[in-house]
Amino acid sequence: MTVTVENPLLTALGETLPPGSVLTGEAELDLHTRDSAPFSEAGRPAAVVCPDTIEQVQHVVRTARAYGVPVVPQGARTGLAGAANAVDGCVVLSMVRMNRVLEIDTANRLVRCEPGVVTADLAAAVAERGLCYPPDPASWETCTIGGNIATGAGGLCCVKYGVTADYVLGLTVVLADGEVLRVGRRTVKGVAGYDLTRLFVGSEGTLGIIVEATLALRPPQPPAVALLAQFPSASDAGEAVAAIIREGHIPSALELMDRTTTEAVAALGHPLLAGHAAATLIVASDAPDAAEQVRAMAALCRSAKALSVSAAADERESKEVLEARRMVLPALGARAAALSGDVTAFIEDVAVPRAALATLIDRIELIADEYDLYISTVGHAGDGNLHPTVIFDRSDPDAVRRAKEAYDAIMAAGLELGGTITGEHGVGVLKRDWLARELPPRNLRLQRDVKRLLDPEGLLNPGKVLA
Repeated sequence: MTVTVENPLLTALGETLPPGSVLTGEAELDLHTRDSAPFSEAGRPAAVVCPDTIEQVQHVVRTARAYGVPVVPQGARTGLAGAANAVDGCVVLSMVRMNRVLEIDTANRLVRCEPGVVTADLAAAVAERGLCYPPDPASWETCTIGGNIATGAGGLCCVKYGVTADYVLGLTVVLADGEVLRVGRRTVKGVAGYDLTRLFVGSEGTLGIIVEATLALRPPQPPAVALLAQFPSASDAGEAVAAIIREGHIPSALELMDRTTTEAVAALGHPLLAGHAAATLIVASDAPDAAEQVRAMAALCRSAKALSVSAAADERESKEVLEARRMVLPALGARAAALSGDVTAFIEDVAVPRAALATLIDRIELIADEYDLYISTVGHAGDGNLHPTVIFDRSDPDAVRRAKEAYDAIMAAGLELGGTITGEHGVGVLKRDWLARELPPRNLRLQRDVKRLLDPEGLLNPGKVLA
C-alpha cells in the first residue's frame, strides 16, 4: 500500500493558484535548479511556481514567508553569475508566464510590461509602433526584461545608447512581506525623494520581486555603417579606441576581439579577417553622417598602426563587418566541438577603465599560457568591458582547477587595473566573495543594512550578492 504524505507548503501554495501553476516533478525541479553559470553552488527547490498575476506572486511570497521558506525568482535562466540558482528547499518563482506588454505610449516614448517578456519580443513590439528599445544583451532572443533589470544587463550598443538601468523609469515590486511597492515615474524628469528605482535595478531578486516595469523608449536607430580594423598588438588596438573617444566620436558599437578570438572567427571563414592579427576592432556609426564618421575613425585606426582597415561602403557591407562579431560564439562552439571530453565554455565579465583595456588583454593572454588554457577575449571596447571565455573539459578535475584559478587571476588583474569584477553579468553566487575584495567594509555593511531592512528574515534569494 502506498501512503501519500501531504506537504503543507505545497498545499498552501496550491490553495489559490490555478491548476498547473505549482510544479514538483523531478524533471521540472532539475530544469529550474540553476542558471547558466559554472562554478556556482545550487540547491534543489521544493517546488517551482509559475504565477500569472501580481496577486499570485503576493500569495507565493506570503505563503513561503509563513513557512520560513526562501523564494528564488527566475526568468529565462540565461544569467552567468548564479543569481537565479535555487537553494535547498526553496520555492522557485518562475516569472516567464508574466509575459505581457501592457502599454506602449508613443507620445511619451515609454512601454509598460511584465517581467517575463523576452527582450527581443519587446524590441519587436515597440518597433511596430515606430519606437526602439536599445538594450541588447547577447542572449536578447531568450533573456527576459525582469532578468535584465535584476542583473543590470548591458549589451553591444552600450557605448552610445547605455545599459538596461538607463531605461528603467519605474518598477512595481513585491516586497518580502508580500506588499506591493511602486517606485519611479512616467515623466522625463523626476527627483522626488530617494531613487528607489535604481536600488532595485541590479539587486538580483534579493530586495524584492519585480512584477512590472516602465521603460523609456527612443526613436528608431538608423542603419549603421561599419568598419573592421586589425592590429599587430592589443596596445595598438587600445590606442585606436582611445583616439576614437578622444576625438569626440560616438560610435554605436565599438567591439574588440583578441588574437585567439580573431583566429577562431577567421577559421570559421569570415572573409575580412586575417587570423594572424593580434587584435581586431569592429566599429559602427549610426549618426546622420555615418559614412563620414566611419571614414574619420578608419583614419584613426590607420594612424594607430592597423595592419588592415575595411570600411563598409553600404548597408550590405556593414552587415558583413558586423557579422564577424556575431560569429564569435559559433566560432568558439566549433573550437569546443573539436576538443575531446565534456567541453564547456565559461564566459566571464570584467570591466576596466578604457585606458587599461590593452593591458588587461595582454594579462589574460599570459594567464592563458600560465594555466595552459584556451581563453578567448571579446568585449565592448567602448566602455572597457571584456568577456574572457575559458574553454575547458569539465570532466577533468585538473582542467576544472586550472579554469577556476585562471578565473581568479583575471578578476584580480581587473581590480589591480582599477576595474570592477562585473560590468553587466551581476554578482550572484559566482562573484560574491570577490565583491568583498572590491568594496570597502563600510560599503558592504551599508548594503547588508539595506538588505536587512527590506528582507529582515533573509528569505528573498538568500546567498546571492552578499555573503
